[in-house]
Amino acid sequence: MIDLGLSDELSLLRETARGFARDRLRDADRAAEAARAPAAAAREDYAAIGFTGLELPEGAGGADLGALARVLVLEELAAADPGAALALDPLGPALYPLVELGGEAALRELALPLLEAGGRAVLAVDLEGRVRTRGGRAEGSLPWLPADRVDLLVVLGREGACAIREGLEREELRGAGLRAAGASSVCFSGAPLCAAWRDPAAAARALARVRLYLAALLVGTMRASSDFARDYARQRVAFGRPIAHHQALAFLLVDLFAAVEGARVLVHEAAVRLDSGADAREACASAFLEAAEQSLFVTPNGVQVLGGHGFMQDYPVEKWMREARALALLGGGVDAAREDAGRELAGSEPPLALTLAEGAV
Repeated sequence: MIDLGLSDELSLLRETARGFARDRLRDADRAAEAARAPAAAAREDYAAIGFTGLELPEGAGGADLGALARVLVLEELAAADPGAALALDPLGPALYPLVELGGEAALRELALPLLEAGGRAVLAVDLEGRVRTRGGRAEGSLPWLPADRVDLLVVLGREGACAIREGLEREELRGAGLRAAGASSVCFSGAPLCAAWRDPAAAARALARVRLYLAALLVGTMRASSDFARDYARQRVAFGRPIAHHQALAFLLVDLFAAVEGARVLVHEAAVRLDSGADAREACASAFLEAAEQSLFVTPNGVQVLGGHGFMQDYPVEKWMREARALALLGGGVDAAREDAGRELAGSEPPLALTLAEGAV
């Protein structure tokens, strides 16, 4: 018999994340946007539950529960507030280049001290050569990162990755989406590298895990929008019956639900492949691509179901639409994911034009 359900451990983890999101994040989403950070109580509970160490190896003090555990938690947190989900995770997707390229030494020297100090690592995926390294130093410009604090900047490229702690010039931005995480532009020239690695295969694995992380956030975001639109349509009455009972809108609500479920299947499949040790680069790229494209269908239509009310801050659907657009810009973007998924499916190597120049990350 094939069992497609979650184990008891994973089911309990998901329910714990859902309760945390409901009690600590959902009703505080506008306050977190205004403050550009989740409340202190949410941070304390997040750490106490142990969400930070879900994927950390046991040797580094983590639970080592794997990718599926992480995506389950991320979906639940994002269904409440995607920006807060990013802000609460002190390592976030920056963990993956450290693990894949730096291994235990990078975790011991960079990740664990940051966690002990209450700092925050921020990942920049640089597939266009914005950041250049030479002689143990880096220079570059990153126009937008979803963070107001950058204690450790990890830059991931096609060929490898580097880590920077000093010499970062940060300028605060207002930002449109993910405001609970903050927003900054970062520039640096001659910033000393605290670590640098060159390994294209490991960089590709790290990028796959980054994309899966973001895809899970996107699934949670569009799930929240779809569910809210459905509940609103059941309650809003027009022409003597709930608007959900009108055929055109009923069909749209079904399409929204199907889009969310389809994206979730791909995210879970990619996570299972990662946990099994299989090559999941194409699966993660496809999951991110599907989640990003479907979120740009689901969240605007979630706004449209509410009509004019959908654009008002009295309702959360306009926020989820902003969050989805911001998330789709991360991880190298949708176009790069489409190219990578296509190359993996065709079994071809990256075209020469996509290979970073000598000296780039």
